[in-house]
Amino acid sequence: MHAQFTHLTEDGELTMVDVGGKPETQRVAVARSEILLSPATMALLEAKALPKGDVLATAKIAGILAAKKTADLIPLCHPLHLSHVDLRFQADRDLNRICIESEVRCADRTGVEMEALTAVQVAALTIYDMCKAIQKDMVITACRLVYKAGGRSGVYLAPGETPPQCAAHAKP
Repeated sequence: MHAQFTHLTEDGELTMVDVGGKPETQRVAVARSEILLSPATMALLEAKALPKGDVLATAKIAGILAAKKTADLIPLCHPLHLSHVDLRFQADRDLNRICIESEVRCADRTGVEMEALTAVQVAALTIYDMCKAIQKDMVITACRLVYKAGGRSGVYLAPGETPPQCAAHAKP
């Protein structure tokens, strides 16, 4: 199958893809990322004892705002009317990491993968920002699209991943 670069004209110039002729469909995307912390930072985060306050609540708000602003950050990304954005955090004490998952939904002509990916990255950056007074060597890692449904390409589930909760009620 030949890959076609949809953001390039025949002359090789950048262009925003025209999605005007595509039908609106229900879209959903789930992305995940992780931030690795020291045991001491993890303990302070879980105890809500960091100097800047409730880290995960702040990261959730930041991720939601980032999803809503994705088209302002990524030059050829379409602005979308998001119907749902959520972020979930899971502390993994054994590996001293916070697993971040975003879920973004809309009914539109193009997908919400970029919004989901932007949400987890900004949430991870917010965690870093709020913990940096205690630890500077945190690592943000494993950012990836896990699941998407809707549109012409249908359903995608990343290899080795389990379907997220939203997959049970997604309407592609």
